[in-house]
Amino acid sequence: MLAAGIVFAVLVIAVLVLGFFAARWRGGDLSQLHEWGLGGRQFGTLISWFLIGGDLYTAYTFIAVPALMFGAGAIAFFAVPYTIIAYPILYVVFPKMWRVAAKYGFVTGPEFVRGRYGNRWLALAVGITGIIATMPYIALQLVGMQVVIGAFNLGTGFGGHLPLILAFLVLAAFTYTSGLRAPAMIAVVKDTLIYLTIIVAIIAIPSSLGGFGNIFAKIAHAKLLLAAPGPHTTGIYSGYATLALGSAMALFLYPHALTGILSARSSETVRKNAVILPAYSFMLGLITLLGAMAIAAGVAAAPQFAAGFKTYGPSFAVPALLIQTLPGWFVGVAFAAIAIGALVPAAIMAIASANIFTRDIWKEFVAPGMSPGAESQIAKLFSIVMVIGALIFIFGLPQKYAIQLQLLGGMWMIQIFPAIVFSLFTRFYNGWALLVGWAVGIGLATHFALLNHLKGSIYPFHIGGLTFPCYIALATFVVNVLVATVLSPVFHAIKSDRTRDITSSADYA
Repeated sequence: MLAAGIVFAVLVIAVLVLGFFAARWRGGDLSQLHEWGLGGRQFGTLISWFLIGGDLYTAYTFIAVPALMFGAGAIAFFAVPYTIIAYPILYVVFPKMWRVAAKYGFVTGPEFVRGRYGNRWLALAVGITGIIATMPYIALQLVGMQVVIGAFNLGTGFGGHLPLILAFLVLAAFTYTSGLRAPAMIAVVKDTLIYLTIIVAIIAIPSSLGGFGNIFAKIAHAKLLLAAPGPHTTGIYSGYATLALGSAMALFLYPHALTGILSARSSETVRKNAVILPAYSFMLGLITLLGAMAIAAGVAAAPQFAAGFKTYGPSFAVPALLIQTLPGWFVGVAFAAIAIGALVPAAIMAIASANIFTRDIWKEFVAPGMSPGAESQIAKLFSIVMVIGALIFIFGLPQKYAIQLQLLGGMWMIQIFPAIVFSLFTRFYNGWALLVGWAVGIGLATHFALLNHLKGSIYPFHIGGLTFPCYIALATFVVNVLVATVLSPVFHAIKSDRTRDITSSADYA
């Protein structure tokens, strides 16, 4: 592992240094929030492709999706249709969002909501939902990087955690100095390494295991297909389908995803990316297959990996597979790709949360008259808070809490879909009705997740004599929409908020 360690260290250190040089790339006044937090809205098609892709396909994706295939089987492939469904949503919805945000100087989704409805409490709800859902997401990037570093057997004490801590402290520093330019530049390196790793792995590993036919022959039939539904139930089929659909609806509402979109040069850039980003979905399918390869390779039974599986569980499947089947130096490349895959989304998530905190909380409720320079400074400081908070989350609390909160986060994020997406197409809704719908959706989603003991996101709903397992987020979203739809005419009759809309109908044509 010496060669792997040297290659890994060189690549990760080089990328961390690159983050500081990014401040001079496509120079702008970083004392302005839109320059620091959105890169000046100047990223073209290629850079946006790397940035948004690097933002969505993370170290945790590289570790967790194959781990799900390794442990649970075919259900892991939900991630592929989910991302495929997401891109038509991106194509239809978010170029419109970009145009409105660019025209009125909106930096965040909540800021758009406040402009559309003149309701700062609805915007606050949207913003807080985003920040709370993002914190465990950053923490889980640490988990992905932690698994890779753990493969080097550096120990489990402070010394073993030191590389991870140092990497994320440096991340906080270059995020502070360079803003979104840093992850945009690093994303090019990260995604190049990821694609290289997958291309090599998908050729070399099956060759060493006797081909894909032999790989699938070694996997239990129950893991290769979804279980057929029994009588009076749609079984896992409906759970799989609703999980994919609900996840797709929430994907681009996350602050980091929306930040990547709003940093694009034009609405046409966003539209082009909706067409070419599915290349990442193809790569995701190949990544998922690594879980199948790990089963066929028998890594779980290999004594040299026993400690890793004991510490990290199925998440150790990919590192073990790579170590067992690839040359040492290339293992270093692959591990660096995964580690850098943690740095890019973590930086964007911290920046996106900082944009929301500054524009939609601090400026709106604490310091309305703050200068643009002070606004940027608050955002920079809060980005550090998010990174350090994620470190505390991982090292101060059991890892299961981060996973559970991330599970809840997906259920919560879809509840802001009406406030953002519906609002780009209609002004039927009332802001207060949307706020009530949001509260009902959040409450119900949390309730059903707790009934599941926070161990799964699919709940068996009973409709007449039929059991319909459904993604909790999607079911509670439907209730959210019904509540907002019924209450909007009532609230408009009491006092319409349509006159508080600072945008015009022409903006949405």
